[in-house]
Amino acid sequence: MYAVEVERLTKIYGHGETAVTAIADASLQVKPGELVAILGPSGSGKTTLLTSIGLINEPTRGRVILDGTTIADDGWRKGLDLKRVRREKIGFIFQAHNLIPFLTALENVMVALEINGMARREARARATELLEALNLGHRLETYPAFLSGGEAQRVAIARALANRPKVILADEPTAALDTENGKNVMALLKKLAVEHRSAILVVTHDHRMVEGFDRIFDVRDGRIMGER
Repeated sequence: MYAVEVERLTKIYGHGETAVTAIADASLQVKPGELVAILGPSGSGKTTLLTSIGLINEPTRGRVILDGTTIADDGWRKGLDLKRVRREKIGFIFQAHNLIPFLTALENVMVALEINGMARREARARATELLEALNLGHRLETYPAFLSGGEAQRVAIARALANRPKVILADEPTAALDTENGKNVMALLKKLAVEHRSAILVVTHDHRMVEGFDRIFDVRDGRIMGER
């Protein structure tokens, strides 16, 4: 089974003469354990594609299937609890780490688990385990303002992994990092994809950051131009 299946996905903003097609007839499939890049320049439609897969941006047409569940079929599937699917099946990593400033690194990961109904003691153990695995065991009680850019992004990755999602979506996760830290984050994502059997899709415009990816989809002017 594929973790992600996208069939002829199209997203159009506006109507009539002012309509803009952000993504057109995009199709892709990603298996569990794969690290896949969506590569293209700014304005090419790659973030629209990612947010449509992630139940943030409703597709105009096309089908999206996550972990065997059809979430969109010419629009959101009727009767589907989008918030629940997003919470249980998807982990997000953004360009800005978006950590809650008044919570410690540990608490930032715990909150994702507690929102999903996990008891506080269990959430603390799970969050600690993840942060230690990402070499942040010495930063558990540190607030975001005192973390380096690379450390903050690793906390964000731990938060994305907290609920063991089948799909992780990363939008320019290395844009705020220098080259060395950026490559370290990408290598970490590759390792996590294999270990957690998660399908990881990474949007990026930086050709330097896609070494070691399993596959790369090139996006131009709202269309997937090819796969390599």
